[in-house]
Amino acid sequence: MRTVSHWINGSGVDAGSDSRFAEVTNPATGAATAQVALASRETVDSAIASAAEAFPGWRDTSLAKRTTILFAFRELLNQRKGELAEIITAEHGKVVSDALGEVSRGQEVVEFACGIAHLLKGGYTENASTKVDVHSVRQPLGVSAIISPFNFPAMVPMWFFPVAIASGNTVIVKPSEKDPSAANWMAELWKEAGLPDGVFTVVHGDKEAVDALLESPQVDSVSFVGSTPIAQYVYEKGTATGKRVQALGGAKNHMLVLPDADLDLAADAAVNAGYGAAGERCMAISAVVAVESIADELVAKIAERTRTLKIGDGAKDSDMGPLVTAAHRDKVAGYIDAGVDAGATLVLDGREVSENADPNGFFLNPTLFDHVTPDMSIYTDEIFGPVLSVVRVESYDDGIELINSNPYGNGTAIFTNDGGAARRFENEIQVGMVGVNVPIPVPMAYYSFGGWKNSLFGDTHAHGIEGVHFFTRGKVVTTRWLDPSHGGINLGFPTNG
Repeated sequence: MRTVSHWINGSGVDAGSDSRFAEVTNPATGAATAQVALASRETVDSAIASAAEAFPGWRDTSLAKRTTILFAFRELLNQRKGELAEIITAEHGKVVSDALGEVSRGQEVVEFACGIAHLLKGGYTENASTKVDVHSVRQPLGVSAIISPFNFPAMVPMWFFPVAIASGNTVIVKPSEKDPSAANWMAELWKEAGLPDGVFTVVHGDKEAVDALLESPQVDSVSFVGSTPIAQYVYEKGTATGKRVQALGGAKNHMLVLPDADLDLAADAAVNAGYGAAGERCMAISAVVAVESIADELVAKIAERTRTLKIGDGAKDSDMGPLVTAAHRDKVAGYIDAGVDAGATLVLDGREVSENADPNGFFLNPTLFDHVTPDMSIYTDEIFGPVLSVVRVESYDDGIELINSNPYGNGTAIFTNDGGAARRFENEIQVGMVGVNVPIPVPMAYYSFGGWKNSLFGDTHAHGIEGVHFFTRGKVVTTRWLDPSHGGINLGFPTNG
């Protein structure tokens, strides 16, 4: 069986001291396709040492050279992104078109980072005090660790590493062990683009590898995306050891539909945002908040559209693929059981799996619940599967109160044709990313991605100018070049005269 191992100091390495392995499967068939090495602490330490050794040389590499390599990586990725999409589909299960979209959204951050020189410019003040000049610079941190989730094995690392590398840092990616091959593929592409050895490193593993990265004094920053409990763990453990940490957690994204909305548009959006990638998106819509007067009609339209979806192998002609593992599929199916037991109206039962799906694959059909109440687990918990819950409210104000009382604040959307209501929603909603008639409001790369409340631990969002600030720190230099007319002893505090 193929073994997916680490990428350290510019090449793939044998498992070495690693004695543990995890199985990698094709979720569409349930077949094991590879095993991935789970790094020992010794292996992680070796990766960190390689990245730390490469940092001084990369930090001192000119911006012109750095961006030349970024551009080369961009061109190679454009030419070969189809390869990467197929790798993602084979290990995650999402349909190929969705995987291509993931790569394209990650590529936007690469393109943003190609212009890093402008964003690293400092300021300069001549003669701030008599014959004293002041200037500022932004300098890289050092070794940056990226701990990424299974649902976006290419895009999420690309939220971070293009900006980190362009800014002069070296990077260690710890991808999910469920779909590890995309990270190795990107490492090889960096090598082909001319990136020096040690600047981009991949270590595979589980909690042992994560803890080794969090505890190492040579790791200067950590970027994480995953569930809220783990995000909080990463943030607390990383900051306790003096690291800069951005930890993006879970979500429960709501879509408020007002009576004046285009219900066909809203139904399309609910289906696309609720069931795309089998609901395994941190920006998936999982709760449709429908004002009571249009709820029946909206639910009927969502159900009608959902019944047309073709569920099957993501590499074939399918609209929705499987879930990532059997264990996760069973967990999501357990939530469907819980929703029924709690009294929600089961409009579409995803446990009745499509005949097009391989019986050995990890499939569920889309599930639609109506009359969901805020005390039910299908509402309170992040299910991360193709389960869409409709919560009915009497008014716009009730919808706002429901959304703002939720402990998560990642993304939300409103569907309306009333500009005043939309503007009020933008102002009043306590969520980090907002869509108006846009169900998945993922920002462009030159803005920054991240939520509020329990969806983010740390002060800095991903990519955009906030990403540049995260991977650099400011330094201010005050300069005076003496001449014969300036000197003498003065023990007083400077008056800036």
